[in-house]
Amino acid sequence: MTTAKRDTYTPDSLLAVAVAVFNERGYDGTSMEHLSKAAGISKSSIYHHVSGKEELLRRAVSRALDGLFGILDEERARTGRPVEQLEHVIGRMVEVLTSELPYVTLLLRVRGNTATERWALERRREFDHRVAELVKAAAADGDVRTDIDGRLATRLVFGMINSIVEWYHPEEAGAHEWKAGDRELADAVRRLIFVGLRGQE
Repeated sequence: MTTAKRDTYTPDSLLAVAVAVFNERGYDGTSMEHLSKAAGISKSSIYHHVSGKEELLRRAVSRALDGLFGILDEERARTGRPVEQLEHVIGRMVEVLTSELPYVTLLLRVRGNTATERWALERRREFDHRVAELVKAAAADGDVRTDIDGRLATRLVFGMINSIVEWYHPEEAGAHEWKAGDRELADAVRRLIFVGLRGQE
């Protein structure tokens, strides 16, 4: 039975189980035994796919980071006025966050206690810096307000977007709760943010 279950698992499906457990228990609070029970397979079967839980963590946060950095390579993030690039990046950040919700949630919760977590934090800082540079360039062009420090504005933008992981769980929404598709949510966040960034009262 164990062999049959092991054979039905792929690296991706095992990763999805691990991410769910990491998000529920915290990475530090998760043992291989917890992962084994959640997957319904033996620990040796997990080791058939990965070297340990830190490899699962690296795969998970890499998936989230690849999605975010992929935005910066899109044509609309590289061409046009900086404010247009920024607007595209912000909308796409929300779409990536909602489409990769468990993985981005885990990325936002890493604390730097392992080599993988420190690597993920450094990559997050690099992404944040790239977006902050767009805010700075848009301000220099006069397309966004300059009476608020650019670093503060960037932190507030990220704060709004990142908070989505705490409440956007459409699969759990009840009949009377607000529901929206990824694109609708991205458009709403983009409009709200740019009202503030452009200085519209």
